[in-house]
Amino acid sequence: MATIVNLRQARKARARAEKETKAESNRAKFGLTKAEKTKQRLEAKKLRDHLDQSRLTEKQDKTD
Repeated sequence: MATIVNLRQARKARARAEKETKAESNRAKFGLTKAEKTKQRLEAKKLRDHLDQSRLTEKQDKTD
């Protein structure tokens, strides 16, 4: 005989598995420690400051 399967439980189990898969990918994509976030922010600021200091002319507003 075939095994009896509760479809409601099977759907919920599949949904939980899909949520866990999505959560895992989000952790890999967005999950940075506070130290890593701070380091990235400081590196971006350093790069931005360097580019601003290397600018040949000042920004000019183009209001015609």
